[in-house]
Amino acid sequence: MENLIQNFENSDRLRKRAHQLIPGGAHTYAKGDDQYPILSPGFIEKGYGCHVWDVDGNEYIEYGMGNRAVGLGHAYFHVVDAARAELERGCNFTRPSRIEIDCASAFLETITTAEMVKFCKNGSDATSAAMRLARAVTGRNLIARCSDHPFFSVDDWFIGTTEMNAGIPKAIQSLTVGFKYNDLESARSLFSRYPGQIAAFILEASRGEDPKDHYLHELKTLCHENGTLFILDEMITGFRWHTGGAQKAYGIMPDLSCFGKALGNGFSISALAGKREFMERGGIEQTSKPRVFLLSTTHGAETHAMAAAIATMHVYRHEPVVEHLVRQGNLLRAAVNQVAAGHGLANHFGVHGHPACLTYSTLDQEGKASQAFRSLFLQETIRRGLLAPSLVVSYTHMDDDIERTVGAIDGALGIYKKALEHGVEKYLIGRPSDVVFRRFNQQSPVAYHPEPTPAAPTALRSSERRSG
Repeated sequence: MENLIQNFENSDRLRKRAHQLIPGGAHTYAKGDDQYPILSPGFIEKGYGCHVWDVDGNEYIEYGMGNRAVGLGHAYFHVVDAARAELERGCNFTRPSRIEIDCASAFLETITTAEMVKFCKNGSDATSAAMRLARAVTGRNLIARCSDHPFFSVDDWFIGTTEMNAGIPKAIQSLTVGFKYNDLESARSLFSRYPGQIAAFILEASRGEDPKDHYLHELKTLCHENGTLFILDEMITGFRWHTGGAQKAYGIMPDLSCFGKALGNGFSISALAGKREFMERGGIEQTSKPRVFLLSTTHGAETHAMAAAIATMHVYRHEPVVEHLVRQGNLLRAAVNQVAAGHGLANHFGVHGHPACLTYSTLDQEGKASQAFRSLFLQETIRRGLLAPSLVVSYTHMDDDIERTVGAIDGALGIYKKALEHGVEKYLIGRPSDVVFRRFNQQSPVAYHPEPTPAAPTALRSSERRSG
């Protein structure tokens, strides 16, 4: 008989307090209670390698990896050691620190398609600075963003295009237009509708599917023919598709590109990089054009974060990190899809995407995407010792982790099949999860057990994981 995780008593108590203090109960919408079933860990106490422990002592193999920000593994020794050593010398000064040059040099030696770089703290800083720079370079107002890619920034130029656009003036919303990925005609139609008005096209190089028929190169050519900058968002693809970014994997040099997430293995650092002719517009040496307020953040050059980034890039450049991610992802996808087929669920559950950045689909009886079935899958995998909002592997996901993951998913899909036959409401406890970008809250995402559930042994044993 399976030992299922059932005790979330401390998490449930903390949830109540969190929602009194923090709008949404978390500082990242993707980490909020509305993204998970009721039977889930509300708060993580610690992480090591690819394992995390919640505040109730339950252990999980994790596949969210800090919203893809942790590529090497939690508390990876070389990264933590480098950050700790730098912290002992202070982290923020009145003038630049030498490590800013060291980090920029390491970055440009790693991302060889860029000529200059400026660091900041999160991805939105970088992408929004890229939009400002593109507008300054071109003298145009409109931004074209890929509508197939879910997130680019917390700032108005992007959030205004979503359902969650309250508080953003219509005039700002109208300055961003959308196009479809792998569809060159979609881009051409924008240039026809808005001739001489589009400053930049921004997109991810891939969301898992490869660009077809030299799509990225053709789009870049089209942009340049129309005087528009071609910008790649590499927050996710950077350090997963290739050590040099997806731009290296696909052999393309963007005008500007934005990195973050895995760059610091969970430490807060991001980067705007690109061609010198554009980046220097934010400097103090060029005199022929108006200055651009590119990036200026108090904490953008924190020394410990840069030390973490340098150590992270060193590991990627000298160890087979990407190769390991691809191998483990392919192993996981093949095994899980085989398990799904064994349950007769090939048309209802599947694993997709780039092996280093896998996602899964949860479909109902009619083959439609279902938040209720997603919640059920999360509920049942959590009970079996997985925390898997996605199936994103790290350098510390070993073969035994994959094996145990497949076993847990096998058990969860057994419940999934019963829910298809008898109704998901008979197996899902409480309300389903919801999408982040919604205009209204339909229900309270905060719900608690009517009675404390008895503690059960965790499904996973504590074990040492490689972390450096």
